[in-house]
Amino acid sequence: MSEYFPFDPAPHGPAFAVPAGATDCQFHVFGPPETYPVRPGAAYQMPRATIAEALRMHAVLGIARGVIVQATTYGTDNSAMLDALAIAGPNYRGCTIGASLLDLDDRAIGLLDAAGVRGARFNFLGAVNLLPDEAAFARAVARAKELGWYIKIQPGQAGILDSVSLYETLDLPVVIDHMGRPDIREGLDGPTVAKVCDLLRRGNVWVLLSNGHKISAEGPPWADAAGIARTYISAAPDRVLWASDWPHPLSKTPPPNDGDLLDLLNRYCDGDKALLRTILSDNPAALFGFPAWSMSGSD
Repeated sequence: MSEYFPFDPAPHGPAFAVPAGATDCQFHVFGPPETYPVRPGAAYQMPRATIAEALRMHAVLGIARGVIVQATTYGTDNSAMLDALAIAGPNYRGCTIGASLLDLDDRAIGLLDAAGVRGARFNFLGAVNLLPDEAAFARAVARAKELGWYIKIQPGQAGILDSVSLYETLDLPVVIDHMGRPDIREGLDGPTVAKVCDLLRRGNVWVLLSNGHKISAEGPPWADAAGIARTYISAAPDRVLWASDWPHPLSKTPPPNDGDLLDLLNRYCDGDKALLRTILSDNPAALFGFPAWSMSGSD
């Protein structure tokens, strides 16, 4: 049995009106293990978290679109993500791991692209391994650029500063996960926050306003994370995104209710409806290539 806690099985709706086309820009799917076996050498295994359970959570929260991000648990076997995309439908996209761009042939990559995969994630968090070396990272990024994909950066435990030299001058879209994983004790002038703001001003970098509850030193309702989020929003309101990070991998304590995490975004935005629509709907549509919401048959 996993040492990590599962997601809250009873999500509640947020306390604000979620805009049409709202998007969860990162969540994962796991299991069942008899169908999707964990790769040999995987650093962790999560409790079962299926696409059906994710879609149920999205329905409760008012989320209409999403991005399924391949877990390192499965390595370059993208079966769980691809099957989830087929079930979720055209309002969902996928993001594979960077190793797929190195290890898979053109046919396999073409199948990923046809299924709705639009990016590759590179993991600098040592706890989950599959760390890329500099040469491999450069080869993978070149292939992503050829495909017209973006890349995602999972920061290391100490933030992005140890790896940022690899991607700060790239000329394709770059998404930095989990607010860059800053040390909240360093405040708004800390080096990670300052570097993320610098990157945001370059025009091709996006930041994910996710895991504020893990960055917080105070605990619920995580008010101390709001200053960092607002700093990023001020730097580039058209290139900030939101994600649940469901089912909250590597949680050593019970994860928050996902409705509470969406309410946290509302507090970052001070309840500004136009800003919430920008972050939840407009920005993801621009990055991930979703059709205009009026074209999706729902409004």
